[in-house]
Amino acid sequence: MKMFNEILDGGGGCPIQNLALQRARPELVLDLSRLIARVLHPAPTGVDRVEMAYARNLMDRAGDRLRFSAIHPCGVYGRLRDADVRAFIDHTLKRWEFGGVYEDPAVRYRHAMRWLWRLRPRSVPAKTKPRVLIQPSPNHLDRQGTIAAKVRKEQARYICLVHDLIPVSHPEYARPGGSARHQLRLQTIASEAHGILVNSQATLHACLRHEGMGIGGKPVRVAPLGIDVPSPAVSPWLPPRPYFVILGTIEPRKNHLLLLLVWRDLCERLGPAQTPHLLIVGRRGWENENVLDLLERCTVLNGVVRELDRLPDQELRSVLAGARALLMPSFAEGFGLPIAEALATGVPVIASDLASHREAGGDVPDYLDPLDGAAWRQAVLAYADLASTRRLTQMARIATWSPTSWTCHIDAVLDLADEVVAC
Repeated sequence: MKMFNEILDGGGGCPIQNLALQRARPELVLDLSRLIARVLHPAPTGVDRVEMAYARNLMDRAGDRLRFSAIHPCGVYGRLRDADVRAFIDHTLKRWEFGGVYEDPAVRYRHAMRWLWRLRPRSVPAKTKPRVLIQPSPNHLDRQGTIAAKVRKEQARYICLVHDLIPVSHPEYARPGGSARHQLRLQTIASEAHGILVNSQATLHACLRHEGMGIGGKPVRVAPLGIDVPSPAVSPWLPPRPYFVILGTIEPRKNHLLLLLVWRDLCERLGPAQTPHLLIVGRRGWENENVLDLLERCTVLNGVVRELDRLPDQELRSVLAGARALLMPSFAEGFGLPIAEALATGVPVIASDLASHREAGGDVPDYLDPLDGAAWRQAVLAYADLASTRRLTQMARIATWSPTSWTCHIDAVLDLADEVVAC
């Protein structure tokens, strides 16, 4: 996968003077508002994982230049003590790995109160060198005054990561009011950011097409999200029949409805005993009446389709590693991170034919029209057979594929930080 480090069309910036930067590398302040705000959640979202990856990789790469900050759930912005953040990161990773649905709610609340106190905001020290504030999540971007105030408080240059423009480009898939809220986020970025990171060329092109985004004249980097793939743990409850997996919140743009209709058709054609299983890994979201009707009231799917919410990471890896294929029939994505995760694990992918999916998976997955139910049914039947030519052909392509590492992504972050200081 290509990493774009150059200044792209539509972006601005200025040449970096390497000798000057070697003399005055900026202080980096990583905003961890997202992780702290979700202290009560035992399983992460994709955005949570990105902020965690920033924290872990910048701790390794930036050394004593790195500081931490957050807008605390109490509403106050300030700095966080380094030792407290590192302890919180370790604790959160363990929760994600082993907790999930099994976490005791009483223990969860007790730990949350302890962390919210330990991670209370402290004063921002006086600026003694160039400073860059890095925000990898969309938290609080819909409140421009709040963002402007923290940038002023830090006396910093400000860079942020844009995950997608889906709520404004595809408002039909957003929560009620989601499009207007995302528009406010984009206005804040246009007004306050000195540099912008985007996770795909597809997201960049959406930014350039969007009126009022205002990225002209700003340094921009396209930095695909990285992949960390630990060895899968053994999970004893995997179904005995061949199965497929779809990862992500149950929401309209993920197109779960297509798969449920395909699975109902397979059950009627083959009988439930001969139909591969479908594991839906993710929580229930919004605007899902038809999907929930099928999950709750379609008796033919009983025992064949299963929802798995808030899986610990050790079980999630095992579920993915044992799947015949990952299914991604989405109508819109900013970056197809589950596609890259599956391929890095050696699992085939069947995905909708989106530009962002092709950036994540290259020529490896099978790409299908997200409305073509017959094509998805045929693909599922082919991939259910380990010896099928279609599946074996993709397995051969996987052997030649390599993911983007978080090292490459953080290279782009550090490069952009240096540039916004030099401008």
